[in-house]
Amino acid sequence: MEFSHHKGLLSKDNNLREKIKIILILAIPAVIENFFQTTLGFVDTYFVSKIGLVEVSAVGIANALLAIYFAVFMALGVAANVFISNFLGANQQDKAQHIAQQAIIMAIFLGILFGLITLFFAEPLLRLMGIAPNVLKAGSIYFRIVAIPSVFMSLMFVLSSILRGSGDTKSPMIVSIVINVVHALLDYVFIFGFSFIPSLGIIGAAWATVIARILGSIGLYFYITRSKTIAFKKEFWKIDWKHQWELVTMGSPAAGERLVMRAGQVVYFGFIVALGTNTFAAHQIAGNIEIFSYMIGYGFSTAATILVGQKVGASKFEEAKQYAKLCTYLSVVFMTILGVFLFFFGGWTGTFFTTEAKVLDEIKVALQVSGLFQPFLAFVLVLTGAFQGANNTKFPMYLTAIGMWVIRTLFVYLLGIRLSWGLMGVWIAIGLDIIVKALILWMKFTRGRWIVTKSDPKTDPESKCHPQTTKETMSCCPNNY
Repeated sequence: MEFSHHKGLLSKDNNLREKIKIILILAIPAVIENFFQTTLGFVDTYFVSKIGLVEVSAVGIANALLAIYFAVFMALGVAANVFISNFLGANQQDKAQHIAQQAIIMAIFLGILFGLITLFFAEPLLRLMGIAPNVLKAGSIYFRIVAIPSVFMSLMFVLSSILRGSGDTKSPMIVSIVINVVHALLDYVFIFGFSFIPSLGIIGAAWATVIARILGSIGLYFYITRSKTIAFKKEFWKIDWKHQWELVTMGSPAAGERLVMRAGQVVYFGFIVALGTNTFAAHQIAGNIEIFSYMIGYGFSTAATILVGQKVGASKFEEAKQYAKLCTYLSVVFMTILGVFLFFFGGWTGTFFTTEAKVLDEIKVALQVSGLFQPFLAFVLVLTGAFQGANNTKFPMYLTAIGMWVIRTLFVYLLGIRLSWGLMGVWIAIGLDIIVKALILWMKFTRGRWIVTKSDPKTDPESKCHPQTTKETMSCCPNNY
């Protein structure tokens, strides 16, 4: 549903039931989209696991590096989403269209840049993980194939963010469903062979992923060209350095947040690799199962970013807070239910990937720990989206940096390596990081100091540091992050 279709609803003083309906209209397609996006990695891991655990580790390590690429592309998507929702909330459609096209220009540039980095430095980057030579060989092949055409990754992130920023979560969902069905079919055919097509193994998994991303980019571009809200204009394709800088300024903290997380992930992945190939494979499989819980959180996070962004753009700060709260509560309910499933049945899902008893035991323990911290993960995901919609991308970055390096990486080493708790210690460390971040984000949110606007509060009603119009109103400070 595009912004133009539901802005009437958003402009009213909606009651609770209407607000929940609006949230679900936006969140459910995003949840479904995330579900099918998640299956892309799930299907890869499932089919690759039929080749061997070395290949599972190779794909997992390559994807750990790709996550750094994703961090930059996602940050650009966050910036585009926030600006577009803010502009549309302020009824400035031309500005929304202009910055959308500028985001696409930057996406193409970044995609080409990261493709070149992969072309020349694939193996040195993988060696940083300290992996065994047989895993390095398979991982290098996979990484080159999927990451050299990074432009399609960047375009998918940005094009889908443009649509979501306009309030259209349905079109990215449709594209996600189509490309994941295609991806699953191509995965099977290319990995195992079919008719005249030979068995390509891990190479086939890589090419299936690339083709799916190309089709996804084309599909998303098609939906944008049909949009009445974000239709392209020829004159907006000229590079606008002001908008480019705004995208960098808004996206940099979001990129920093993800890069800090991924850098820390690379370090503690090294610790897990030190525990053995089978343990790392168990961690990778558990991660691919547990990531389905993220689809719910990211769905409601998407709704929070859109709704908070539009309300902040319209200077309706109290409504922005109400929507952020409702998105959080709904996410907690659904993710708690999924957490119960992971705790009791997570180990059983591991049997789809491997029959090795030791690996299955480690998967079960990891997912039981994961099930316990799902409600806290809901707070982290949704409130981060709400903060971003409120133009506050710095605070989540600082919090992620502290959590990743002071809590997660440190405790992965202490619990997993020093105390010899193995994979259970790794996942307890992850849970501790999530719990601390959830508590801090909630305290910051409830104290009413989470919305950032651009101008000076003394000279402009759109104040840089907006004390919300509630009983929680405080004096304004210049560093509202």
